[in-house]
This record gives sequence, structure tokens and C-alpha cells, in this order.
Amino acid sequence: MRERFPLDPGVCFLNHGSFGACPHEVLEERFRWERELERQPVEFLQRRLEGLLDEARAVLASYLGAGPGELAFVANATTGVDVVARSLRLQAGDEVLASDLEYGACDLAWQHRCGRAGARYVRRPLDLADPVGSLLAGVTERTRAVYVSHVTSTTALVLPVAEICARTRELGLLAIVDGAHAPAQVPLDLGALGADLYAGNCHKWLCAPKGSGFLWARPEHHDWLESPIVSWGWRDGGGFRSRIERQGTQSPGAYLATPAAIRFVTEHDDRERSRALALAAREELAALLETDPVAPDERYVGRMVAVPVPGNGEEVKRRLHDEHRIEVPVTDGILRASFALYNDRTDLDRLLAGLSSILGR
Repeated sequence: MRERFPLDPGVCFLNHGSFGACPHEVLEERFRWERELERQPVEFLQRRLEGLLDEARAVLASYLGAGPGELAFVANATTGVDVVARSLRLQAGDEVLASDLEYGACDLAWQHRCGRAGARYVRRPLDLADPVGSLLAGVTERTRAVYVSHVTSTTALVLPVAEICARTRELGLLAIVDGAHAPAQVPLDLGALGADLYAGNCHKWLCAPKGSGFLWARPEHHDWLESPIVSWGWRDGGGFRSRIERQGTQSPGAYLATPAAIRFVTEHDDRERSRALALAAREELAALLETDPVAPDERYVGRMVAVPVPGNGEEVKRRLHDEHRIEVPVTDGILRASFALYNDRTDLDRLLAGLSSILGR
């Protein structure tokens, strides 16, 4: 399986969670669409593209348990979250509630939008003994929306988002989910999840080309969602998908190759094998590093695992890369190892050996 990806064979790649990795055949599908575009740009962009995007979107929607009219392609989940943040009509004194485990770029987006409106972005500490209760205890009469990650980034925790969304909507608030790490890492059925809005990536665990993500929204929210820029999609009341997707001239190759990525993952991926490897890593890394894993039990574990690293985390990361050719992130003292469809036990053993060497254990 590793040979089906253009990854450097000399590198132990345990960082699929950051940017994913795209197999040769899916990249070739993207390049095939790029060549089609360049062969006759006007024919492709003005006459064919709308129908081609409809077909690709329908495949993605089916995979995600959504209706094809309920989602739009965006470049990445961060773009999708920013679309929601910029579109939400916040007033002075309003609050958007989030956990303290959210992705930094999206924290910045909410802080920026709330700051301009005179609203507050409230980051509440998440107690993993009661994640739902500890988060929603921060709801006040000023709260407009609750924002939470399906799978957290640095800490690699699979959160109970269905329960969080159900409780949030019972309170009459918007439930907004950052699903950057979720598609193909954990089971996902958008129709059943209960969120109001959900932004996700295809380029991570779904192994699509970089620049392929989506924004899903319940139909009742389509009218108020804006787009990163105002372009042709706004003409004649273009509608939700048109406003979001029509952003001037750009290559649609990543979007159009997403169905090929879905076929590849559906045929070749073994989520449970990877999760079993992550669970083994959780125990063995914690034992080696003499610390407790971030996930208190298996409910919170997907295909990534996070463990605190003693000492200087940046130095550990640098030495793992420079001395042992292991690509793994260490952020704020937390090492996060990802186990994708091309990883196996030898990768975990190599990480354990590298850490043992660096830390003298």
C-alpha cells in the first residue's frame, strides 16, 4: 500500500493528520482533469464544469450521508468555518461558545469576526469526564452558537458531537462542527449527526488532492451563508452552492478527483486495523514516556493518538526528523501520531525506537 503513494520511502510518515497523503492514481485523476481543462478552457469552464461538479458533489454527498444540494465544495475546512463565521449576523454582546481544544486558525477566524461585531468568542475548558456538560455549562442568555471539533487537532480526541449537537439544538442554538479530521477517519453520517453546519476536509483521511473540502448546511441556513468573495455566483440569486463555489477562475481538479479518492479509500482502507494500531500506540507510547495519554479511554480514539512528551517538544520533533527520519508533529509538548492506510507496526516500532534513543529510555 505504501508504494501506491508518492511518499518518500526513506521517511517514516506518521503525520497523515496534518495534510493527508494522496495516492498516485488519485493524483493522476486530478492531472487528467487539469489536462482536459487546458485542452479547451472555454469548453471546459463554461459548458462542462457545472455538470461535472454536480456529479462529483453527488458522489461526495452520498459518501457523507447528505443530500447533494446540502453541501458545497470549498478549498478546506478552515475556509468552510470562516464562511460560517463571516456570515453569522452577530451583534454587540453576543457570544459564540467553543471548547479550549479547537484548531488555532479557526480560533483566529472566530476571534476576528466576533471582535469586529463587538461579540465574544468564549473558549471553555473541556472536562473529558463530562465533555457535553462541561462545554454547555458555558451557555448564557447571550450565546448564539456552539462551535466544536468532531476530532480535535493537536489532542486527537474524537468528541461526542452527536450528543453535543442534540443538546445545543434543544437550547435553540446553532450547532457548528469543524470536521477537518473526520471524513474517513471516523464513521460520518451528516444527515443523522444533528449539526446545523459542518465543514470538512477531503484531503486528509479521504486521501483526495490538496484543495478539496466541503461545507454542509441544513437547507434552512442556505440563504444567509455568504462566500469568501462576491463573484458571479451572486448574480440572479445564484443560491448556496453557486455563491460558495463560483470564486472566479480557478482549477477544479481537486474537486473533480474527489470521487476517485472515495473509490480508492472504499476499496483499500481498513479503518479498524489503523485504529487498533493507534490504540496500541496509545498504550506503548504512554508506557515509554512515563505519562498518561491525552485520551482517557478508547471512546476518544480514532486513527490518531496524542501523548505528552517530556522535555523540549520542539527539540524532540527536530531530532526525530533529522536523526531518525520520522515525520510526526509535537505541538505544545504533545506528540500526535497518525496511522493511515499505508502505516503498519514497523512504523510504530520505529517511533518507539527513535524516542527511546533521544530520551535515553
